[in-house]
Order: sequence, then structure tokens, then C-alpha cells
Amino acid sequence: MPLVSTGELVTEARAAARAVLAFNVITVEHAEAIAAGAEAAGRDAILQVSENAVRFHGGNVAPIAAATAAVARASAARLALHLDHVESVGLLRSAYAHGFGSVMFDASKRDYGENVKATAEAVRWGHERGIWVEAELGRVGGKAGEPPLDAHTPGVRTDPAEAAAYVADTGVDALAVAVGSTHAMRDRTASLDHDLIAALRDAVPVPLVLHGSSGVPDEELRRAIAAGMTKINVGTALNRAFTGTVRAFLEAHPPTVDPRAYLAPAREAMAETVAGFLRAAAG
Repeated sequence: MPLVSTGELVTEARAAARAVLAFNVITVEHAEAIAAGAEAAGRDAILQVSENAVRFHGGNVAPIAAATAAVARASAARLALHLDHVESVGLLRSAYAHGFGSVMFDASKRDYGENVKATAEAVRWGHERGIWVEAELGRVGGKAGEPPLDAHTPGVRTDPAEAAAYVADTGVDALAVAVGSTHAMRDRTASLDHDLIAALRDAVPVPLVLHGSSGVPDEELRRAIAAGMTKINVGTALNRAFTGTVRAFLEAHPPTVDPRAYLAPAREAMAETVAGFLRAAAG
């Protein structure tokens, strides 16, 4: 099936008061698992490649982008290709050439004024090429290489009034907000601020994005979607399924040297995880 744009999937989900889920791609097996999980659940999904994943592939986005796009086009599910957590302007400007219809430009580590300036420029560049642009305000901690960040620390969560001004000043198409989740959570124990989600929904005219959703329990996810979250990002949960399956297989079969023997069940475990999240989010 031809690639669908992230903007189209998010717009449709928002109009229907539901969410579209976005899953992180690190290897080809991740992309295959996401496609298989979306097909099994009968749901749309977004395949997103982060700047960290590009760094893992030697800083060259082309091979993983091409492979992910090929997997998506071969799938019966409606899938989009998204470039996630981009801090490098060079990587941002490679998005169009490598088939990404959307980018999350992340200037959240900068002070507010610099964040606005850099993001507005990224949006201008993206919109000139038909690229949908997401950004972040507040701090959703836990990314690789960052110090631990308590989601309940004062000043971490996104302020609705500041969010409204930020969206107006940058022109972003969607806003990732800090409402109690963090990246890289291994247990699903996050407690979200649903009143804040509703306030942000009312304050800004663009869809809201929840990062760090691997650590959010199913019922919390459903409540967040009901309160106004439209794009839900999931990454660590896939890696837990992948690595746990590989570890268990090798412990049970120590002589194994053919990676296909353990990658196949690991891919299947990720696909089941994807389908589980998609079904849970749909209620």
C-alpha cells in the first residue's frame, strides 16, 4: 500500500476523537514487526526513525529510511514514515529526500526563545516542502544520553498558556507535551495529569502528542486519548519484547549462532506488543 502521511493519519484520528500510535524503528525487524502488528490489529500506525537510531546506523539515514519505507509499502496496513526527535538541522533537511512526510524537530533542550526561533525556522523549511512538523514544549525526560528527569519536577510539565503562545509563534502542526510520562520506562507505572491534558487541548489548536507511552498503563492511555491526546509514541516496550525474547532464546539454546533463529521470535514478540498497544488504545 502507498505510504500515508502522518498529517493525514493524525488529522483523521483527531476528527474521530481517537489516537494514532507511532512506534520507533531501530532495525528492519522493528519495521516488519510494526507492520505485522498493525495488520493484525486492523489499525493505522506510524513508523518513526529517531536521530538516535540514525546515529546507531553510522549517521546515515538512507538505508534504514529506505528499508522502513519498503516494509510500509509492502504492508496491507495504512502506515506513515516519520523522522523523530531531530536536533540536527542537517538531518532535518535530509527528511524530504529520504521519503519522510513528517518530522519531530526537538529544540526542547534550548531555552524558550531559542526553541521558538529554531522551531519556527524548521517549520518554515518543512512547510515549503509539504512536510508536517511536530515539536516539543516541556521536558519529556529519559532519552538516551540524558540525565534522569523526574516527570513530577516543578517546571517540567507543559504550561497551557505558554503552549498556546509557542504554537502561534512557531506554526507547528502538532505539539508534544510533558504531562507525566518519561522516555525509556521499563514498567507501565506512569500516572498522567489528565486535567493538564484537557487544559492543553483547550489551549492549543493543534493535535497533542504523548511521548514516553511505553510506561503508561492501558487505562491511563485510554483516559489520555479521551482527554485530548492524538499521537501516541511507543518505543521501549518494543525493545523490551525484542531483547527479552532474544535473551530467553539464547539461554535456552546456547549453541545458537544463526541470528535468524532468535530474531524471528523476537520480531513476533514485537508484533504482538504493537498489536496489543493498538487494541488497547482503541478501547
